[in-house]
Parts: sequence; structure tokens; C-alpha cells
Amino acid sequence: MFKKILIANRGEIAIRVIRTCRRLGIGTVAVFSEIDARSLHVREADEAVLLGPAPSSESYLVKEKIVQAALDHGCEAIHPGYGFLSENAPFAHAVVQAGLAFIGPSAKVIAALGDKISAKDLAIRAGVPVVPGYHKPLTSLKQLERVADEVGYPVLLKPAAGGGGRGMRIVAAQDELGPALKSAQDETRKGFGDDRMFLERYITTPRHIEIQIIADQHGEVISLGERECSIQRRYQKVIEEAPSLAVNRELRRRMGAMACALAREAGYANAGTVEFILDERGDFFFMEMNTRLQVEHPVTELVTSLDLVELQLQVAAGEPLPITQDDVVIKGWSMEARICAEDPSRNFLPSTGLITRYAPLRGEHVRLDSGIESGSLVSVYYDSLLSKVISWGETREDARRTLVHALNRYRVEGVTTNLDFVNAILNHPAFIDGRLSTGFIEEYFQKDALLEQPRERMEAMAIAATMVYHNRQNLVRESLKPMAARVGPSHKPEPWHRYVVKGDEHVFEVQLLGSPASPHWSFTVNGTDYDVISPVFEFYRRRLKLKINDQYQYFRLEYQGNFIWVAFSGFTCVFEIYTPREWALARFMPRREEGVQDKHLISPLPGMVVDILVKEGERVFRGQDLVLIESMKMECGVSSPCDGTVEAVQASPGKAVETGDVLITFKS
Repeated sequence: MFKKILIANRGEIAIRVIRTCRRLGIGTVAVFSEIDARSLHVREADEAVLLGPAPSSESYLVKEKIVQAALDHGCEAIHPGYGFLSENAPFAHAVVQAGLAFIGPSAKVIAALGDKISAKDLAIRAGVPVVPGYHKPLTSLKQLERVADEVGYPVLLKPAAGGGGRGMRIVAAQDELGPALKSAQDETRKGFGDDRMFLERYITTPRHIEIQIIADQHGEVISLGERECSIQRRYQKVIEEAPSLAVNRELRRRMGAMACALAREAGYANAGTVEFILDERGDFFFMEMNTRLQVEHPVTELVTSLDLVELQLQVAAGEPLPITQDDVVIKGWSMEARICAEDPSRNFLPSTGLITRYAPLRGEHVRLDSGIESGSLVSVYYDSLLSKVISWGETREDARRTLVHALNRYRVEGVTTNLDFVNAILNHPAFIDGRLSTGFIEEYFQKDALLEQPRERMEAMAIAATMVYHNRQNLVRESLKPMAARVGPSHKPEPWHRYVVKGDEHVFEVQLLGSPASPHWSFTVNGTDYDVISPVFEFYRRRLKLKINDQYQYFRLEYQGNFIWVAFSGFTCVFEIYTPREWALARFMPRREEGVQDKHLISPLPGMVVDILVKEGERVFRGQDLVLIESMKMECGVSSPCDGTVEAVQASPGKAVETGDVLITFKS
């Protein structure tokens, strides 16, 4: 086994690798850019090396600097993590040429499987079913039109190089092919330096199922079961679970055998993932193979009790696999939620800033893989993934409930995240029933498809808001500390206290009674009685723990005056708390007038301006993309807020912008 390795990555995956190395007594060397100098992974490693400025092209992607750092610090191997150089064949080759071990497959295998067309050929030779289509490079529109007519619409344009959904386009009709080809080639040329495309039939309601394999250098390949990765947006996974409700024992055996056959055909060694599309009839088709550790590997670890990083290290060191296929046992269920710095209410635009308040999760059957802490800087230079919250349970429902409760008490402040969005998915009836497909978010989370929240959930949130408001008000009246770590009854038990609580369009009449002699409270919400026990407010985490009708629940809260923001089970709401007298007066207050239409195009996110799509004097329409901005490795179009004529263009390509900067001004 190695004595010291270098980890060519950052954030939560670097910390994840460090954790296993520390347990095995292996020394670790971290690499970092200037902007990451105070990052958590730098502090967790035994040693650290500065690579260069913040842009990844000048730091984390500079192969020569990384290899030299490993040599200078006496490392024997390099672990690439995922992203950056993890699937870069020239990097793997350079590592081996320098006399180091690459903790992953060989450069030749990475190149063969990284090229989607070459990978399809390998799959066909291994007898693995592939999606009907044309699996050779297509570059001209004329070729595309002919092949698409033969395959049948809808079709999916896919880049030969790259991954992560970049460059993929769904095309429903022939007149969409031209624009789709141009935009796809522009994106892949910029991202991967390769504009070759291929085409296959688009399966309309697929499930995304992937098989984790591990192979040693002695020809042994085994499957570690499947993961369900259907909950996606823009081809990026959001929630993963293992096993899958759609896969029975026989299908698991067949898919595992196919994945292992492909790995043998390719001469694969180390951890890898074979990704399949599963249609409604139960037929599966090869999609691609990822030649690295996956972001979602923890769910496989929790149901198999294996450490995939440890297995990677053993295989890279030339050791035979310590387990056989018969040793692999799937026990229980695991789910993972990816927590990203992005705003779901603004089409998942990236969010940047300083983590101002953070509290790590703890709890039975809960795992947190995190790369952040209080004071961490989330910048525009790297991926938006902050952490992963993973649960385990005896059943799928046990795992789901454990993950929901974990997210209810997880606190990340300073940047906007998708935390409550992923929790809303976990609480959606279709997810609970297992009705999953890659179109799940588009189908169930469009604005016109959002569900009305259950009455019990809204009333529980109203109880939490009223509890905090009531105790805070009474503490202030009695000149005590404004918010103790434990909020207990500090008011007289009689009479009942009455409030009117307004949240969105809902109005609740709330009565509460508390006793200073016990932690028990009585609530009545719109005529329904609730027993509430042990109100504990954790001040730093800004969360409230209540036992409502014998069920413990956590609520995340923020408050200002009589406004209380509450997050619970994926739903957020700002509640206004009134006394009955205040409510009577508020009903007669005049409504605020609507604001004047904005005549400026404002940058909704920080980043780099890639392109300006209009000129001064040009007529534009509401919703039309006018400016392209790149942030966190994602290109976003900024659309016009109104119909109008461009008066002036303040932005320019190559210029950095911040959230709120004026990009374009329209004529009045």
C-alpha cells in the first residue's frame, strides 16, 4: 500500500479521500489555488501545495504543476477525485510517465471510454445493448437530417467528447436540427475542443440507472449493485439512491453482468460506473461509462458497507480485489441529496458569497460529505456543489424520512442553496411512490404544477413561527436575554394567548397555552388541537425542535419583528404574526402599488460575460436572451425583462460582472 499520495482535487471529494487515507495511515498532499488558500481541504491534508491563481486553467488543470508537486513531496500516487483531470487521458499518462501510480484506469482505457463513439463500439463488441441511433461522427446538417429521419423523432444530439450533459440537445422536429446543431457544437468546441456529434433515439420517459463496478489489475471485475439517478436537472443529478425500485434481483444480475463485460472488453482496472437508460418496458441500453469515482458513490458504500476509495487504493497499488462477487450483499436503502450553491427560483442560477453560518450535521444513519465551513468562500471559478447529505434506512421509506429530517435541520447561510428544493422533491407524492424518470423535475416542479401544501404541514409551520414569536416577545417584556439557547415558557400560563398568523394566502387563528412548570404546550390552530412538547431553539443553527403530537420535527427559522421565515420538509414560507387587535387594523391598510417596469437588464449572477447577443437600437422582446454569462462552469442566458429597444450596452465580452450590475439599458 502507498505511504503518501497527492489528491488532485478540492472541496468535499478531497476531504472524502483524505478521510480514508487517514484511517489507513497514508499521508496526503493537497493542492490549492490562491482563492482556496484557506479552504477546508487544505487544512485537513498533511501537506499542501499552491498551484496558481484562481482560474482552474491556471491551477487545478495544469498537469505539469500537479505531477511535479507529487514528485517534490515524495508521493507514490495521485488520486484525481472527480471533475477537473479525473477523466483526462493525457494527465493519467503523464502521471505514469513520471513514475507515479494513477489511482484510476489507464490512459488508453480513459481515452477509449471517454469518447462516446468509441465507447459505443466497445459496448457493442461486449454484447451490451445500445440505444438505436447513428454512432459515428456527424458534423453536417445534411447528414443529421438524413439520419434523424431514419432513426425517428424525437432524437438526442450528443457530443462525442466530454460529459455532464454539456452539448446535449433534444430535437423534436427537423426544423429544430439546424439551431440545435450550431448551439451544441459551439458549447462542445468551447468546453472540450471537439465538435463531433452523434445521434440516437430519445427515449421520452427513461430512468437513469448506473452500475458501480470495481476491477483489479489481475482480470477480476465485480459489480457492486445499481444506483437510481433519475432525479436530474440539465442532465445534472440532484438526488440519487441505492438500490432502485425499478430493478429486481434478475435485472440487477443482468445489468451487473453487462457492466462487467464492458469493463473486461475495455481492459478496465479500478472503480468505474456504467450508466444505462431503462425504459418503461424494463429494457436497458448503454449510455456511457464514467472512468472515475462518482459523486454519488456514498449511497453504494452505505448499502454494501464497502469503502470505494480504499478499494481504489488497493487496486492502484497492484493488490488483488479482497472480495468476490458472492461477497457483495445489498443491505437496506440509501439516498443522497446534492447541496449546491444555486437558486432554484431563478432557474438554478449559481450563487456566490461567503458562508456566514454553518453547522455540520450529526445523527444516526446520516452522513455528511462537505467541503465547506463557516467562512468558506463560494466563488465563480468552480463547481457549485457544496456538500452531500446521505441517509441509510432498513427500507426506502426509512431512508427517505431520515434524509428529510436531516435536511430540515441542516443550516447553510450566506449563499442561496437548493437545500429546500431537494427536500421538496423528497416530500413529493410521486417521489414517495417511486414514480421516477429523468423528466421528474420538469413534470412536477414547473410553477403551474406545484402542489398545495398539506394542511398539517402548514399548521405545523404556523405553530413553530408562533412559538418563537410568542416566547421572544415575552422574554423581551420581562427584560431577559433576547433569545436563550433553550426557549422555555416565561409568561403566565393563563389565559390562552391568541394570535392571527398569515402565511402566503393562508390565515391561521392560533391559540396557545404553556405551563412554566413543564415543557408541555397546548395549541389550537383553526380549531385543531395539538400537543407540543420541549420547545428547544438552537440559536446558532437557528432551528427549532418540537415534538408535535408525539412526532419530533425540526424547523429552520429566521425572524425580524413580527415576520418569521420557516423552512420545513422542502417548503418555505414567511409568516406574519398579529395579535387579534393588530389583525383587525391590518385589514384596513391600503395595498402597496405595483412598481414601474424596469428599464434595465440587471445581471442576476456574478461571472464573466461571454457574448452580447444584441446591438444598440435593436428591438427586443420580453424573455429574449440578450447576454451570455459564464459562472461556475455553466453558461447562462440573461433574458430581457420587457419589450423595448436597446438604448445602450454597458457589458462587454470578457468583462467580469457582479450580481446587480447593469448590462443593458432600454429606451423609455
